[in-house]
Amino acid sequence: MRARPITTERLIEDLADRIAAYSRQDWVRVAVDGAPATHPADLADALVEPLRVRGRGTLRVSSWDFLRPASLRFEYGKQDPDAYYDDWLDANALTREVLAPLDPGGSGKVLPKLWDPVKDRATRTPYTMVAPGTILLLDGTLLLGRWLPLEFTVHLRLSPAALERRVTDAWTIPAFLRYEQEVAPASVADVAVSVDRPHHPALIEEP
Repeated sequence: MRARPITTERLIEDLADRIAAYSRQDWVRVAVDGAPATHPADLADALVEPLRVRGRGTLRVSSWDFLRPASLRFEYGKQDPDAYYDDWLDANALTREVLAPLDPGGSGKVLPKLWDPVKDRATRTPYTMVAPGTILLLDGTLLLGRWLPLEFTVHLRLSPAALERRVTDAWTIPAFLRYEQEVAPASVADVAVSVDRPHHPALIEEP
């Protein structure tokens, strides 16, 4: 696995070019995946304006608004790495409410937020109609390997050593190591970026 240095600005522009190249007649579902310490939401947010400049509307959604209720997430305690990996994200709800409506021929009727994990209750967010050609920018953690219907995926990778340094909730580290072993997200993503040094990203290229 090789890594080619790239500036953050160039990375954003290159990603925007690739995403904007998809058909303007179709919805495009894009996921930015990475451990919370990699700040995938920041990269997803940073793509909104460059895509607007390229004539593409966007819809921002976070997988953190599609967690399961606390009674299910914490069934085995609040710091169980396997539950964090398997049980926190309600992938079925995310697919049903956000991704499937943007299938070819779908209704385009999307629920951007489902669950408030702080208040542990439904958000009561209204549905929204998404215009054809809109690009969904979804951020989240442990998203790949779940058979989510996505057109384009970006993975922000931390090496095991960087995980140890940068992840504040140390109990989640075994979940990310398991993700690396079982899914190999840097290999399955359309674009993988090493962010061991947060201000000096590098594109990961397969040998």
